Amino acid sequence: MYAKELKVQTSLRIDKTSLADAKEILNEMGMNFSEAVNIFTKMIVSHRGLPFELKIPNNEVDELTHKLQTALEQVAMLEQNEIASKNARDFLNEL
Repeated sequence: MYAKELKVQTSLRIDKTSLADAKEILNEMGMNFSEAVNIFTKMIVSHRGLPFELKIPNNEVDELTHKLQTALEQVAMLEQNEIASKNARDFLNEL
């Protein structure tokens, strides 16, 4: 038989509307908010961090990502001979 884990009570400050929406969704899933917080806490421990990636939107990163995607598409077309061959300097200058 497993020993019962010691539980502690805590308080959270959460946006009222978000909490109500979350509780409604969790209820549809058959669990309450406390159970969900316990699952989230265990996931943090098992992942040794948040169980999902956090990103900060950044226009510069978005622009670089778009340029990289364009370059990769052009390389693929060059490999398939769909566009005329260019020298490397011209190819990079167009980016």
